Amino acid sequence: MARIGMATLLAAGLATLVAGEALAADLDYPTKAPVVEELSPWMIRVRALGVIPESGATVNTVDFYGVQSHIPGSSLSYSDSIVPELDISYFFTENLAAELVLGTTKSTITAEQSIAGLGEVGTTWILPPTLMLQYHFNNMGAFKPYVGVGVNYTIFYNQDATWPHQDLSVNNAWGVALQVGFDWMFDRHWGINFDVKKLYLEPDFDVVANGALPVTGTAQLNPWLVATGVTYRF
Repeated sequence: MARIGMATLLAAGLATLVAGEALAADLDYPTKAPVVEELSPWMIRVRALGVIPESGATVNTVDFYGVQSHIPGSSLSYSDSIVPELDISYFFTENLAAELVLGTTKSTITAEQSIAGLGEVGTTWILPPTLMLQYHFNNMGAFKPYVGVGVNYTIFYNQDATWPHQDLSVNNAWGVALQVGFDWMFDRHWGINFDVKKLYLEPDFDVVANGALPVTGTAQLNPWLVATGVTYRF
């Protein structure tokens, strides 16, 4: 009987020990936070970009002595376009990021108002890389709006005057950009984007109108850049 009592006592102790360990394991489990993969600081977007320039210009004639004379009521207009765009962002902090915007477009330049009789002046391709500094608001769940300000250097290339005009030359120029937009993130990596920028850009130009009259001035492009596309955060 003593042996049976001792065995029973040992079995009861072992059961209590196992139950205690199981209870401790159950108590420990909820306190362990899941491991969340840290996001990369890099983000890319592929967007369709609408380029909507203003119409406007200061247009001057140049006489034999190089003296410029303003042509009253003169202006130029520039064609709209829709082009693909790539931008690359790097997050310095959760809220502060830099964005490089890359894309190129073609524009047709047309004489307007008092010089409308000159018709189409020519065409040029435009490469306007833009570097933005942004602030992102990240306390709104999937909706992540941002604002930005940046600098732009626009390169004009493959310039062609439309006959009978000759020697169209639009000078490369610096500009300033303002930006507002948002990402709507479906998960930690994928989302959609909507973005609007205003680019203040007024390059100088020269052209020989009708093959004889030197004309110079400043083109007031100042385009709106409206874009939408896909976001991916690495």
